[in-house]
Amino acid sequence: MPKLKREDGEPRATDFVESLDRGLRLLQVFGERTSPMTLSEAAGAAGLPRATARRILFTLQHAGFVSSDGKLFALTPHVLTLAGSYLRSNQLVAVLQPVLDDISTQAAEISSLAVLDGDDVVFIARASPARIFTGGVDIGYRLPAFCTAVGRAMLGRLDDAGLKERLGAMRREGLTPETVTDPKRLLTAIAADRKRGYALVDREAEPHFRSIAVPVKRYDGTIVGAINIGAHVDRITTEEMVKRFLPLLREGAESVKARLL
Repeated sequence: MPKLKREDGEPRATDFVESLDRGLRLLQVFGERTSPMTLSEAAGAAGLPRATARRILFTLQHAGFVSSDGKLFALTPHVLTLAGSYLRSNQLVAVLQPVLDDISTQAAEISSLAVLDGDDVVFIARASPARIFTGGVDIGYRLPAFCTAVGRAMLGRLDDAGLKERLGAMRREGLTPETVTDPKRLLTAIAADRKRGYALVDREAEPHFRSIAVPVKRYDGTIVGAINIGAHVDRITTEEMVKRFLPLLREGAESVKARLL
């Protein structure tokens, strides 16, 4: 039986399946569009030859992940089985969802759980009172880590040297007039957040929203995610966030620490 890894534990170059990589890349480009695509559009967006994209799309169509009317291709709901498998198997979601529900009920605001994915944060669980409009924070929603409260709370797991290198390498584009993009200012802000144990971001990721977040740590103290409460600026001040919401978030994060492996 062939070895799957080198003796040092790293995958071998021959273990890379290029066709699978291309198929996944093609699936991802559909998530960046809001309308179906032609074969040529899909191939161009994925950076693939037209003939290669055609074979992949027909394979995905056969498997039920893509539909076509003969000209346009679109994802089907079957794609959600992939996300569903992740959410069902993710310990963070299973453990934190009841906590988020309780926090949201007490705060009467939206509460979410996010993890890092490269330089972005991805929201993987949420809770919301029925009266609160929930647009923009759906499960799977992505934002740059550097300008979000959950992102800064998780980036705090790096020491100053590692954080400086990470910030310098990541793409930092302003999303609002308030977004801080200077790496030195960000380093100072995240280091301060690390010391006080929470991050508060005011209108940096979205123009009319502010958010407060705390890191979620597993049993050994390693940061594995972050939970937050976000609210419209007309409804909640930053001072109220610290006074009302921070204790709820801290209590929630602490309550699951021993259960996260």
